[in-house]
Amino acid sequence: MSRGARSDVVVVGGGVVGAACALALAGLDLDVSLVEAAEPAHWSPSHPDLRVFAFAPDNAALLDGFGVWREVLDARAQPYRRMRVWDAAGGGELAFDADAFGRGELGWIVENGLLVDRLWSALSRAGVDVRAPARVEALEQDDDGVRLRLDDGSRVDARVAVAADGAESTLRRLAGGEVSRHDYGQRGVVAYIETGQPHEDTAWQRFLPSGPLAVLPFADGRSSIVWTLPDARAAQVLALDDEAFARELTRAFDGRLGPMRAVSKRAAFPLRLQLAQSHVHGRVLVVGDAAHVVHPLAGQGVNLGLRDVAALRDAVADALRRRADWASPPRLARWARVRRSENALAAHAYDGINRLFSSDGMHRTLLRGPLLGLAGRMPPLAEVLWRRAAGL
Repeated sequence: MSRGARSDVVVVGGGVVGAACALALAGLDLDVSLVEAAEPAHWSPSHPDLRVFAFAPDNAALLDGFGVWREVLDARAQPYRRMRVWDAAGGGELAFDADAFGRGELGWIVENGLLVDRLWSALSRAGVDVRAPARVEALEQDDDGVRLRLDDGSRVDARVAVAADGAESTLRRLAGGEVSRHDYGQRGVVAYIETGQPHEDTAWQRFLPSGPLAVLPFADGRSSIVWTLPDARAAQVLALDDEAFARELTRAFDGRLGPMRAVSKRAAFPLRLQLAQSHVHGRVLVVGDAAHVVHPLAGQGVNLGLRDVAALRDAVADALRRRADWASPPRLARWARVRRSENALAAHAYDGINRLFSSDGMHRTLLRGPLLGLAGRMPPLAEVLWRRAAGL
């Protein structure tokens, strides 16, 4: 595509959600451009990405449609077959088991860098016009479409633009989009560890008054942790030497998998709840972290973003089958209303869980364990909860 040509869609942001969006719409024979500030580094199996996702079955199916998911599985994707969730204050345990649902696995633990690498490898095959490195500097839009001016002096014209450029989205801001935001005052400490006992292909999560500690199965017997802590406490944990960190981590997990030992560097990222007030601004659509940032306790951030993409693909495909205008404002508005409602419901549900369990107040403490135990003793309820998270 020439630098002055008009696209059907321009996607801004080439992370997992943005690259998947470009592939999904290109797969419908639309002309798609992708603008990204920097080409991603190539994934290397010897340098695992600290950022991992609990990848859901519906999104594995989405990537399979691009011919990407098999490449991810062949590289490194750790299936998890069970989940165990319990509270440090005692009470029952909530358990999920793939066998009970008639599945081989509940989902997969996958590195962000691997997903991005394999999605980008498919962009050229799909005919996506990639502009990288390039940043959006200005936006103009009218009833016919959008015009983006990039920092390399070029311009991209399209019928529709998609903001997939992260929580601090430039395109969303240029379109006039506003967000509601709540900082949790917490950080998620991440690292890879080895445990004294096998991880059993199980995703473990223990709720502590300071925040949840997730231990996720990974390749070669390792595990990935996401340890939610108040900001000050997270800074202290990051400053510990390896032996002290291992002791603190093992204690926080109540020794459930035996002694723990860090086998990677540690990092931390700030946690917040952020929701765009709308998923559409004229002919600019907002998806992924640009539209919603949620607490990581359920591992659903990227899954929600990919469901934005799947819903958009389905809406466009339906219009094309009907020989209707796939980019009509009413159609885009319907997609935006549904996604805004579903994402807000999920975000506030995770927020409520975090508030309930990240507290040492007596009444909440007395309530938490029995609630988990009740859900664990009701298999139909456990199945509903898992199927909701899995997008099935």
